[in-house]
Amino acid sequence: MTANGEALMWRFAAIGTQWEIETARPLTRDERSEISDLIAEFDLTWSRFRADSAVTLLADGGGVIPLPSDADDILTVYRELTAATAGAVNPLVGHSLARRGYDARLSLVDSGPAPAPEVWEDILAWNETHLRVSEPGAIIDIGAIGKGRLVDLVFAHVVTRVDGPVIVDASGDLAVQGTPVRVGLEHPFDSRRVVGVYELHDEALCASATNRRSWGDGLHHVLDARTGIPVRTIAATWAVHPDAMHADAAATALFFDGGPELAAAWGVDWVRMTTDGRVEWSPGGRAEIFR
Repeated sequence: MTANGEALMWRFAAIGTQWEIETARPLTRDERSEISDLIAEFDLTWSRFRADSAVTLLADGGGVIPLPSDADDILTVYRELTAATAGAVNPLVGHSLARRGYDARLSLVDSGPAPAPEVWEDILAWNETHLRVSEPGAIIDIGAIGKGRLVDLVFAHVVTRVDGPVIVDASGDLAVQGTPVRVGLEHPFDSRRVVGVYELHDEALCASATNRRSWGDGLHHVLDARTGIPVRTIAATWAVHPDAMHADAAATALFFDGGPELAAAWGVDWVRMTTDGRVEWSPGGRAEIFR
């Protein structure tokens, strides 16, 4: 709190998660409104949980829409993810997730596995002006990197308006500038414990875990797009990079073969925990791991 009682941390809910933005001075009402509008615009484009989103409209009938401002950045990273993981990460995994119960209504009713289209760029294509989905029923899901991308957008907006330290935290996917931040790596099997700590300096950390967004018998949100089956060998991942989009993408890739190699190519520092309790980390990794 400031001397006059104004909060230096703004807490709010958006895109189905809790956010905290901490700044050296309170954000004004207009600044908060700008951030809310930015998040709403992103959600209206990319959320497969909204009936009025661009993603849903394309899934309902296919077709062409004007290219969203960040589509090229997002889909270019997906190309790299798909190549690195031999197809395990795929932006058309939305139908596979919906089949397992993680659908727009969050029915959590499992209808069995369904693989995503093997060559997604045959169906999802874009150029300088337009985005096209050629098959009705193909559902774009950018969950592998979307929250990280939105953290970057919000963070960039805040740091251009506020001098001094900034922390943007979207429930564990966070970006920091101007102040060191120690972040505990929550144990995926016991939320009262951490497996280690990262100290962040002007960078981003993103995490993913199979105990988050889980339901039914072994069902969770991290599917192998090639099979439509949830991953079984990795329980949680953490990734650090100068931007949150690549940290988020690496955190997803680390559930699969090829993930560590992609992380190395991007310069990502990482930690992951297997379902049998082993902890692995990048060569020369910076995290303080509790043995």
